[in-house]
Parts: sequence; C-alpha cells; structure tokens
Amino acid sequence: MRPLRLAYLAYFTVALPGSTLGLLWPSIRLGFHEPIAALGILLVFGVTASVVAAVATGRILSWMRVGLLVALSTGLIALALTVEVLAPTIWVFAWGMVLFGVGFGALDSALNVHAASNFGARDINWMHASYGLGATIGPLVVTAILSGGLTWRWAYGIMAATQAVLTCFFLLARHSWERPPSLLPAPRPAVDEPPPERAPGPGHGKRPTGLVVSVLTFSAVETGIESGVGIWGYVFLTAGRGLPHDVAGVAVAAYWAMMFVGRAMLGPVAERVGPTRVLGAAVGGVALGAALMTMPGPGALGVIGMMILGLAAAPIFPLMTLTTAKRLRTTSVARTTQMVSLQVATSAIGAAALPAGMGLAIGVLDARILAPLLLALSLAMWGVYALLSRLTWRTGV
Repeated sequence: MRPLRLAYLAYFTVALPGSTLGLLWPSIRLGFHEPIAALGILLVFGVTASVVAAVATGRILSWMRVGLLVALSTGLIALALTVEVLAPTIWVFAWGMVLFGVGFGALDSALNVHAASNFGARDINWMHASYGLGATIGPLVVTAILSGGLTWRWAYGIMAATQAVLTCFFLLARHSWERPPSLLPAPRPAVDEPPPERAPGPGHGKRPTGLVVSVLTFSAVETGIESGVGIWGYVFLTAGRGLPHDVAGVAVAAYWAMMFVGRAMLGPVAERVGPTRVLGAAVGGVALGAALMTMPGPGALGVIGMMILGLAAAPIFPLMTLTTAKRLRTTSVARTTQMVSLQVATSAIGAAALPAGMGLAIGVLDARILAPLLLALSLAMWGVYALLSRLTWRTGV
C-alpha cells in the first residue's frame, strides 16, 4: 500500500476516539462522580505526554523508520483505550489519557514530518481530511451507541479493538513507507511562495526567533480553537443554546464533516492559487464563524457558526506544516523535521490547554461563554497571522 494511503488510514482511525471525548465526557464524569470542569484537569496530563512525544519524535526518526513508529504509536493508542475501558477510578482513566497522549503525539508528529517532505498541498490536506472524516463518523457512532442504551465503556472498547487490529496491519505494512523517492507523490510548487533558499551568507541557516515564535504561537491558538469547538461544542449547543442531545450530537459530527470537506476541497485550491491566499481567507473565516456563534438568537445560529468555523479552520494547520521549509527558507531535512515536530508539540499544547481553560470558564460561568472565548482567540490568531506574514516576507536566512 502507498504511504499516502497508509497515512489516510492512520489519521482516520485515530480520529474516532480523538473526536468523541467531549461527547462521552458527560457520561464518563457521572460514572466517576466528577464535575464537568474536571476534563480540563485531565487534559493537562494528556497534553504533557503528547508534547513530550511530539518533540522526541524528531530525534526518534533519526534511528527508527517512520513505518515502525506509526505501528508502535497505534499500538500504544490501543493500550490507552483499553486502560480507559477498564478504569475503576478517574485516576486510572487519567493514566489512559497519558498513554493516549504519548501515542497520538508520536503518530501525529511522524505523519506530519513525512508529509512535509513527501506530499503536496492537496495530499497533505487530504491526509488531514481523513482525520476529519473519522471525526465525523466517531460522534455518529457514539451517539448511536449511547442511544442504544450502551455505556461509554462499550464505545471505547470498540475503538480499542479497532486500533489493535490496525496495529497488526501497520506492523505488516511498515516497509511500505520506505518507497524510493521516484515513487512518492511529488510536491507541486506553490505559486505565491518566495524562492526556497537564498545564497549562503553570514548567519545562513539560523532560524529567526520572531518568525519561529510566531509560527508556534499561531499553531497553538489555531488548534486550540479547533479542538475547543470539537470538545465543548456539544455542551455549548445543549446547555448553552438549548438544543436536544441527539441534535447536538449530529451537529458536532457535522462540524467535523465540515473539517473534512474543507480539507478535501481547499487542498487542490491551494495547489492552484497558492497556500498564502487560502490561509489568509481561512483565518478570516474562523473569526466570522466565531462571531456568528456569539450572536444571540436561535440555536441554529450557533450551529451555522460552528459549520463556518470548521470549514475555515480545516486547511490551516496542514498548509502551515507544508510551508514550514519555505517559510524558514531552508532545504535542510533535519531543520524541517525539528520545526515540524515543534509545531505539532505546540499545537498539542494549544489543543489541550485552551480547551482546558474553556472548560474551567464553562464550569465557573455557563456554556454560553464558549462563543465569546472563541471569538477573542480567533481575533488574536488573526493578529498573529498578520505579524507572521510580514516576518515571512521580510526575514531571510
């Protein structure tokens, strides 16, 4: 099987548990007799493990082949879900989240490092679109399981079995990632990017601090927004906007579906018009979606805002990953690998820390506070992107 299809499969299946935590948390926390805001604390454990794993992946890939790392990471995710299924207390469940964080951080970083060197704008967006497809199906499956009278443990048990089977498959297919370069999809040049490398000079090869900090901050805020909607959107629509539980479950699935559609459609567009134009429009679209969620009105308005936000956010992280080398103006594989690993690590921080803060705010105030928080973060992201755009064109290495 081609590496691209293996990457699709890996991202699709890991999205099943990754997109359903917010939907299952009301049932999980009742079983453990915990407050709803406790999820924010648990996410700290998971994100710490994920960040460490993502940062370490850059070094691990220097002596371990990507195919084996993907298989081992998938196996660790299967083990994590099994621990969570059998957890008698919330603290054992927390250990499962730590294991999941390690497995997901390593898998996410390995796939993005491989994609940054071997895929084009369309392929890397389609790789991330496969996550959106899995994240769309996950809430629908979980909603059906809970509606059928089964518990959250059944849902995690099914997903643990799926990951275990996939681990065996990835072990058998681990050598398929190591195709000769001539057989790998060739990245297409972006029409609006600067030349990849300037002539060597003093300081050549050093990464400008301001540019690096801007890239990492942007990645953290963007994934925090994306994850915050996925985790707390269900609570926002039910407790905040008064929608029925089944309708809210379908709406969360539709949000992930928009992530899938956005990546599937906008990836080819980015190859034709250039990543920068698509990124600029996407950042503005996230703010528009958050603004609609903030406006008072019927629950349908909140759903529409979520859909727009999901569609706009879809291509942002894949295109930021793809343009890493050109943004830093380097052809060094080692530097690109290190920077992509750092982007994945900081995105993991944002994807957990920001939703954790949102959960604490919801616990202190109410679920409606989610929308203005998303709007503030989207405007901050817009400002960071404006700064990043200026630094990209003015800074040379």
